[in-house]
Amino acid sequence: MSKYRFEAFKQTFNRKPVEVEPVKKRSEIFRSNVFDFDTMRNYLDSKSLKAVEDAVNKGKKIDRETAGAIAAGMKNWAASKGATHYTHWFQPLTGATAEKHDSFFELQPDGQVIEKFSGSQLVQQEPDASSFPNGGIRNTFEARGYTAWDPSSPAFIYGTTLCIPTVFISYTGEALDVKTPLLRSLSFLDEAATAVSKYFHRDVNKVIATLGWEQEYFLVDSALYKSRPDLVMTGRTLTGHPPARGQQLDDHYFGSIHERVMSFMRELEIESLKLGIPVKTRHNEVAPGQFELAPVFEEANLAVDHNSLLMDIMKKIARKHQFEVLLHEKPFEGVNGSGKHNNWSMMTNTGINLLSPGKTPMKNLEFLVFFINTIKAVHDNERLLRASIASAGNDHRLGANEAPPAIISIFIGEQLTRVLKELKNVSNGKLTPEEKTDLKLKVVGKIPEIMLDNTDRNRTSPFAFTGNRFEFRAVGSSANTGNPMTILNMIVGNQLKIFKREVDALIEKGLKKDEAIFNVLREYIKQSERILFEGDGYSEEWQKEAGKRGLSNLKTTPDALKVYKEKAVKEIFEQTGVLNERELEAKYEVELEQYVNKLKIEAGVLGDLTMNHIVPAAIKYQQELVNVIKGLKDIYGKDFQKYGEEPLYLLNKLSTHLTKVSEQVRKMRKEVEALEKFEVEKQADLLAHKIKPQFDKIRKHTDTLEMMVDDEIWPLTKYRELLFTK
Repeated sequence: MSKYRFEAFKQTFNRKPVEVEPVKKRSEIFRSNVFDFDTMRNYLDSKSLKAVEDAVNKGKKIDRETAGAIAAGMKNWAASKGATHYTHWFQPLTGATAEKHDSFFELQPDGQVIEKFSGSQLVQQEPDASSFPNGGIRNTFEARGYTAWDPSSPAFIYGTTLCIPTVFISYTGEALDVKTPLLRSLSFLDEAATAVSKYFHRDVNKVIATLGWEQEYFLVDSALYKSRPDLVMTGRTLTGHPPARGQQLDDHYFGSIHERVMSFMRELEIESLKLGIPVKTRHNEVAPGQFELAPVFEEANLAVDHNSLLMDIMKKIARKHQFEVLLHEKPFEGVNGSGKHNNWSMMTNTGINLLSPGKTPMKNLEFLVFFINTIKAVHDNERLLRASIASAGNDHRLGANEAPPAIISIFIGEQLTRVLKELKNVSNGKLTPEEKTDLKLKVVGKIPEIMLDNTDRNRTSPFAFTGNRFEFRAVGSSANTGNPMTILNMIVGNQLKIFKREVDALIEKGLKKDEAIFNVLREYIKQSERILFEGDGYSEEWQKEAGKRGLSNLKTTPDALKVYKEKAVKEIFEQTGVLNERELEAKYEVELEQYVNKLKIEAGVLGDLTMNHIVPAAIKYQQELVNVIKGLKDIYGKDFQKYGEEPLYLLNKLSTHLTKVSEQVRKMRKEVEALEKFEVEKQADLLAHKIKPQFDKIRKHTDTLEMMVDDEIWPLTKYRELLFTK
């Protein structure tokens, strides 16, 4: 082991678990640092409390006077918890979270000092935020971006700072963040789903989308992490030969959790619970060094906030335990990458899960309405859904043998497939009494029975029905869940609007409500069959079959994002009110820029790593081989070929890879430099299809060199050390 590697590795010796303060009952600390309704009752008057409730449940605005009273109560609570600062916590288009801390400290004209937090400071702020990506909505010299309070996501305290979840918009009102379009999509879905739900329940006046995410991640010792410039700069290893032992023994999955890791998990869970994140599940994942955390499902906006918050705090807590959290979708070649499964459903204000079958035919007909409309929405917008999960990191993961393919399909299981086949054969127009009875009793009424103990799962499906929800499995580990959830809410809401218009039109023509519903659902099943797939999504046969069905297979981010430029897609965003044309263009521009910048960084790091670390080490070993060969020639003379064949073979092979990798790096750098003369769209295409493939060619040579060069010389921490050192 080289001295450089050993110095890093030495720091891992005798690492001990960090002691975590024991908690007897998790329920005692849950939401203890959250300004929720239970806490508000102790700090707000009845008028202020009612105003917050109406804002959350009915979308009503809070007037300035009431906002002042809420701010005063919020400040008093925060001060009692030791908070000294406040921040408007938001989620810009970078995909991360952002915050600017201000003190409650305020100097008065007479020189007196008071602690102050006003209603105007609560409701709106104007951060100096000109450097956030905006896709051309604002000029760089215009810093007028506004954060505005989102009452539906409660304020919380982290450390000594009161954090207020907010949207982030431009001076002219355009969305500059992830939360604003998410809230619009939730409102639109609520309106559309409530109208359809009233076919079955008159007392339903609100429908919320629910989300339960499952967060996968890797843990790497902090010293070893810092010894790898590629991990530090890009979040993934750009070079590195897979170890002889990886995940092939399946011994890490659900295995016993290492002490140090368990200590980290305990503290993460405690801090999460204090912040109202209802974490419930923890376990080892498939790859060595990989883990998963999952909470109980929540209202989608709150769930998105909680996932964004969790990704931030888990990194901070990990460092206390001498770990670094890796959220990149594919940090290591040859082992599984990390995703974020999004379990999505819809819930009425009366407590009904609209994607859960019930005990009566009427409840099951309602289930089929929302179930089939979701399938139809995904079918009609599969490329849009693919675009919602596009990123440089996820391009590495999608289609690999641990993640769904880039082809969007839906898995519903054999039982529900049979139900849809039965419904597809429903007669057109009016139904006879016998047909109605057979349909309701033998098909619709039997749904709960056929789904009883239905454990069908398809891990290769990107969008699978799992009993009472759809699981969007293709979302990347580092992604802000707000993006895919916004698209899903929007397309399902839009489809439900279309469904209601078509059903109402048939009712006006004389069909009864149930007949009209069955007629429309039958057509939707016929139109959406091609999106349903029960087989192996990894197989070459499915790739070919999907092509025959006309399903897209968009393997790169630039290819996937082009859907945002289509007229029909712009119209969906505009009509639903989720994003106007200017905002959508900005979204497209920002996501392309993010892709381009990340790949340029990777190209730069790979070039530096190869030429500054790997090539010098290989040359050093090359010189050692030369000296060995010279010595053997001096000793054996004419018999050298008999005894010196192996060193000479190694030298020739080593020299060949050295020459080729140097040529490849020079070629790559030249092409990256040439990108500057092109617009961002052309740059993205060139990076995806011409330059990025060269990364693998370079890596092939560097990984071969790693296996040839003396371990005492090799400068980079190896996979066997990164993945198996705890």
